[in-house]
Amino acid sequence: MDYTQLEDDKLLRLISRSETKALDELYGRYSRLIFSIALHVVGERATAEEITLDIFITVWQKADTYRPDRGTVRVWLSGMTRNRAIDRLRRERVRLDGQSLRWTEVATPPQSNVQDPESAVDLNLRQQQVREALAQLPAEQREVLALAYYQGYTQREMAELRDLPLGTVKTRVRLAMQKLRTLLRDERLVGE
Repeated sequence: MDYTQLEDDKLLRLISRSETKALDELYGRYSRLIFSIALHVVGERATAEEITLDIFITVWQKADTYRPDRGTVRVWLSGMTRNRAIDRLRRERVRLDGQSLRWTEVATPPQSNVQDPESAVDLNLRQQQVREALAQLPAEQREVLALAYYQGYTQREMAELRDLPLGTVKTRVRLAMQKLRTLLRDERLVGE
């Protein structure tokens, strides 16, 4: 059987029947994506490598839990990876020890598989507009958004990390989201 010609969901069905070659093929297709997502979240190569291996062990053990009606295999693996990486950060209490996180330090998430050149250009334009809107936020608002969305911190954890009242963190997040909504609405990216 030529595993390279099989669709992802067929590979998962074979993996659920303990077909190691199907797992090898799926690993070849997605290991770089999974590693890059994990690395973006945890910021450490060794931990990202561990997470990548953990994800494929989970796939081997639980391939039958994949549901095609909930998204593609790519989306399923990406979500699992992001969640596993955030859990790892929380469990190990990896902290930034007083350093401010800048948006320039935050890696861009993996690009989607856009086939249409017009869609790819539109996506890149929208991403640029979002980055420009983020740059207009005050530094403390950018920081809480980066900690929440790229590092996986809860508002309570951010308050502890920055030694701030929880209400202050909540206010910063709320104000940042309101300003982003306004800026992006002006750019016609939300709420048209």
